[in-house]
Amino acid sequence: MTATILTCIDGSVYSASVADHAAWAARRLGASVQLLKVLGRRDASSADRSGRIVAGARRQLLEQLATLDAERAKLLREEARLELEEVAAHLARAGVEDVTTLLRHGDLLETMQVIEETADLTVIGKRGEAADFAKLHLGSNLERILRAAQRPVLVASRAFKPITRCVVAFDGGTTVQRAIDTMSRSPLFRDLPVLLVMAAEETAERRRKIEAAAAQLAAGGLSVDSRIVAGPPDSVIPEALTPEGGDILMMGAYGHSRLRTLVIGSTTAEMIRAARVPILVYR
Repeated sequence: MTATILTCIDGSVYSASVADHAAWAARRLGASVQLLKVLGRRDASSADRSGRIVAGARRQLLEQLATLDAERAKLLREEARLELEEVAAHLARAGVEDVTTLLRHGDLLETMQVIEETADLTVIGKRGEAADFAKLHLGSNLERILRAAQRPVLVASRAFKPITRCVVAFDGGTTVQRAIDTMSRSPLFRDLPVLLVMAAEETAERRRKIEAAAAQLAAGGLSVDSRIVAGPPDSVIPEALTPEGGDILMMGAYGHSRLRTLVIGSTTAEMIRAARVPILVYR
């Protein structure tokens, strides 16, 4: 059965990079790509201004506003359709031929939760159209998606660079262990050297866990190195990344408290904010 990659575009400067990362994953997985563009509710119509219009002119002005709203919604749909076609052509030039486009209205997360059920991987940009230059802002849609996602999410960096190595933020937990199991069998990581990094004081138990994970990846045919480094993850992990790029960072969605449905975990959020490489997040 062919894998499917759900790819979300939003008209931001990340859209080209999102397409390039989706193409990279699709080529390695032999997957099809579903391009999704969601027009939010606030994009579809203007605010209700009726309370600010004097009674005598209300009907005429409301009719004019309704006409303007309909025209605006039509233009937004056409713009979205053209954007989807442009990105689909970009993917075709990158060697991905099996591409479908989806234009929906409503809430992005609600739409994705339905479509995600048939996808194997979701690709999305770090920041959305309204937050391109807010370096410390992840984008509300991304945070919501990472909280709710049931599939792995690939968070694209601002510019795509050929991926030559995978760095795994290894904490020994259940989530990253599941990710290791997937990595050992997935063609997504084939021929990529893997570096497992644990940010912690070394103990015999931690050494046992990281060596077991390394052995599982090696059994899957991957070239693996591992290290345990004392220090906070948001300092240790970035130092393991190649300064000039070329890495992909794989990590679990940290945060296992009773508040985990409200936050994605401070470590995960800080890492995504700081990293200049694509990040593959497992739940």
